[in-house]
Amino acid sequence: MIVAFSISPAAGDETGGVSEAVAEAIRVVRASGLPNETNAMFTNIEGEWDEVMAVVKQAVEAVAAASPRVSLVLKADIRPGYTGQLTAKVERIEQALGDAG
Repeated sequence: MIVAFSISPAAGDETGGVSEAVAEAIRVVRASGLPNETNAMFTNIEGEWDEVMAVVKQAVEAVAAASPRVSLVLKADIRPGYTGQLTAKVERIEQALGDAG
């Protein structure tokens, strides 16, 4: 499965920023060893259900250490039997774009 998620503390720092708390969550994801990528809006992680959800929970706990209230947005693509889709899905789109142009 691939999970795209965004975690944010309810309150930011003195400037309203949340980057330090979000960085703690991303550290958890990267330390997991699961395939992952981070963009401006979400972090994507790929693996089996239990391992991915355990990482998401740990990432929420990391942000909760800095804020008593945490927001989590999560979207999952559950497709048993498929791996490597974090990059393969993008490659298929790029190929389709190349074929169209």
